[in-house]
Amino acid sequence: MNKRLSTLVMLCATAFTVIKAQYNISGTVKNESGEPVSYAAIRVNQTFLTAQSNTNGEYVFKNLKDGIYVLETFSIGYKRQMDTVSISGTSVTKDIVLQKNEVVIDEVLVQSTRTNENSGFAYSTMNKEDIQKQNLGQDVPYLLNNQTSVVSTSDAGTGIGYTGLRIRGTDASRINVTVNGIPTNDPESQGTYWVDFPDLASSTNSIQVQRGVGSSTNGAGAFGGSINIQTNTLNTKPYAQIITSGGSFNTIRTTLSAGTGLLNDHWALDARASRISSDGFIDRGYSKLYSWYLSGGYYGKKTTIKGIAFSGNEQTYQAWWGIPETKLNGQPKDSLFDYLYNNLGYVSPADTINIKESDPRTYNIYTYKNQTDNYKQDNYQ
Repeated sequence: MNKRLSTLVMLCATAFTVIKAQYNISGTVKNESGEPVSYAAIRVNQTFLTAQSNTNGEYVFKNLKDGIYVLETFSIGYKRQMDTVSISGTSVTKDIVLQKNEVVIDEVLVQSTRTNENSGFAYSTMNKEDIQKQNLGQDVPYLLNNQTSVVSTSDAGTGIGYTGLRIRGTDASRINVTVNGIPTNDPESQGTYWVDFPDLASSTNSIQVQRGVGSSTNGAGAFGGSINIQTNTLNTKPYAQIITSGGSFNTIRTTLSAGTGLLNDHWALDARASRISSDGFIDRGYSKLYSWYLSGGYYGKKTTIKGIAFSGNEQTYQAWWGIPETKLNGQPKDSLFDYLYNNLGYVSPADTINIKESDPRTYNIYTYKNQTDNYKQDNYQ
């Protein structure tokens, strides 16, 4: 009995030691002259851990386990800094040295619509890396579907074409949406039609979702929430890429993008072209979406002059009606005939075939070949 008790005590002590084996990463954020940088934002990549340097430039991350961590540091007036830190059995001191940015960064352009940790608003922000991980060509509401208090919907069932969202149960007419601080809510319906600028996420640097009344000074009232989109900021290095992805229901997305980087220390140009198509989950609920994005600007030490243009061209078969309860529950066909006649005023031969042969889960009330929305929207900023 004593041996068992001793063994149990040793196991508990070992477990306690393992649980307590947590360490810190701390240090000072400095500039190239060795001066401390106050209020710099530090983030541990692939986690939700964030910290901010104090007035002396000091920061700390506590209770970390052994492993390799990548610290990403931001501060206005300095270039973004990436540092790799390895923890192995002891706490680590890591000083971060930031290099001055010779051009104005774009973050200042969206301050009137953005909030931060010092405000009283509930919010979450997706940065470019988070967006790229989830961006498969679906509309912005589906990228935000995992954000707190956000619920997304899709007419065709694939997140491509007509999509919508609610924040805290409030519909689109009470959600303020801005792109680079410019409101996008429709003046008549007060909603935002995301299908009008497909694949905007591929040209987006960050998205902030504010829940409830937010800080935006522009656009419609934000009783339910605010969505603030900031498009691509300055990329100092030239790049070119082709992205292709595919999925169920013949869903295909192709994106071509390129940028010059910073030319002559002051000029930059970025461009993107995209095509997205899908048959949709709902019968005939297909989408054919085309879009492009173009930005160019002059970047100085104190001044930025930038022009942005983006456009979307969509053809979407209407699937917004939904599936009648009589069809979904397999009720007698006569009740569905009555439903169609009461809502459409007629039942055509094609409707009769559709009622009898369509899958209850994918049923679409529309059978007319050209029952489509064809719309183009241009945006200039």
